[in-house]
Amino acid sequence: MLTPLLTGLFGAPILLDAMGGGGVPPQDDPRLAMPRRDLGVTAGAGSLAGALVGYLPGVSAAIASVIALPAVPNRDPDRGYVVATSGANTANTVFALFALIALGTPRTGVLVAMKETGVPLSLPALLTAVVIGAAAGFLLVVSLGDRYLRTVGRMEYTTVSTAVLAFLVALSYLFTGLFGVGVFVVAATVGLLPPRFGTRRVHLMGVLIGPLML
Repeated sequence: MLTPLLTGLFGAPILLDAMGGGGVPPQDDPRLAMPRRDLGVTAGAGSLAGALVGYLPGVSAAIASVIALPAVPNRDPDRGYVVATSGANTANTVFALFALIALGTPRTGVLVAMKETGVPLSLPALLTAVVIGAAAGFLLVVSLGDRYLRTVGRMEYTTVSTAVLAFLVALSYLFTGLFGVGVFVVAATVGLLPPRFGTRRVHLMGVLIGPLML
């Protein structure tokens, strides 16, 4: 049920709202535009928040990004948010591994899949895989990122969003049947509400945190 639930709450609403938008916005050049101090403070806050939530059940890296928002500089909130989110995601990945090794309980969907498939829990090997994956991702973004965005930017965005929505509905049906499709529709409707009320969509993570607390 997590597939229709989470894709409905967080994926479908963004796609639906994007249908009326202008697609991928123009990108700035790749030069680092934030002052070094702002960059360090924002990245550090995101990393600390990501490390904290790596040990907490049902708390995602998205919540860590919200925790780090007070450190984002007011003069450049968009770049600051990207830096804080990147730090939170990276730290959450590493410290979720620590939590899995130390406590034996996975804190992310990837780690749940790893545990269920019997991946050996060797911390040096897993950390090496994280470092290699991060390095590969960095190089791919630098070398292919701009070309990818230009290619996507030339596509008709309504068609792309519709195709992805259809894929999510099909995925929900394959995993959970018609009942899951119904859950997907209800979750997508709920996911549309936070921006209309001026709140953050991250509060929808209560769908996991509430049952886990109980």
